[in-house]
Amino acid sequence: MPQSTLQPAGEAAEAIALLFYWMSAGAVVIWIIVVGLAVYAIYQPGQHHPQTIKRWVIGGGAVFPTIVLTGLLCVSLPMMPELQRPAPQGSLQVHVSGVRWWWRITYHIDDETVVETANEIRLPVGRPVEFKLDSEDVIHSFWIPALGGKVDMMPGRQTRLKLHPTRVGTFRGVCAEFCGAAHAQMNFDVVVMPADEFDSWLKQLTRPTASSQEPAAVAGEKHFFAVGCHACHAIRGTDAKGSMGPDLTHFGSRPSIAAGLLPNNHANLVRWITETDRVKPGVDMPAFHAMDRQQAAEIATFLEGLK
Repeated sequence: MPQSTLQPAGEAAEAIALLFYWMSAGAVVIWIIVVGLAVYAIYQPGQHHPQTIKRWVIGGGAVFPTIVLTGLLCVSLPMMPELQRPAPQGSLQVHVSGVRWWWRITYHIDDETVVETANEIRLPVGRPVEFKLDSEDVIHSFWIPALGGKVDMMPGRQTRLKLHPTRVGTFRGVCAEFCGAAHAQMNFDVVVMPADEFDSWLKQLTRPTASSQEPAAVAGEKHFFAVGCHACHAIRGTDAKGSMGPDLTHFGSRPSIAAGLLPNNHANLVRWITETDRVKPGVDMPAFHAMDRQQAAEIATFLEGLK
């Protein structure tokens, strides 16, 4: 999926990409002049008129770069107020907490309705969104390159970011601050949807999960509670009320597992349950190496049915 600032799908990313092109153009012009002077000096040996040398050194080495850099400053400064301005009153608010090495995501739908999910953010196209960002452990950095700039997430302090998606699609978000062993595996999916589809999805997100009633899923639910998964994970609509790990309500509808590391399918789920420490070294979730393969498969079937 796209993870490039130069493939913008949001107003902030478009401004950042434009600034990049302007700065690249200015740098290329300065580089051409400096290298041109060096080539001239190499291939035109001998004495040169002192006044000519002085004009080239001062003009090409000081005056022209100053003019170019001043122009770039004039291009970039007007962008800053809009990039820093909060989203309009009444905009969707999303609270994101960085946790080694996954993302706790909470949608504030209104003053009374708050719903939690994990490792996946869905946004409506054409609407501004206000992100409230913090960390539960170490410094992280929230970045969706295709939608906007990056903002640090620090323990004990809340930062903010406004994003305004302009194009429907699925994009990649990352942690842009080294935060430990699994830093490179701390990613998340960003799905930008038509506004009406997003409203339907958000309404569905507030509802308790509807698990599958096929025999393997029913058996998997029993195993889920028997081995203690509910102590760390919550599933709305069940007795699972844990808060240390990601919320698993509607887990089956997410495109990936392990914070964007693996596609969400049956084989990867079984592998994640039984070989957690090998798939993603350093995570707090214990690996159930001794678990019976069929038992793990039934838990995977139960989780796949949470939609």
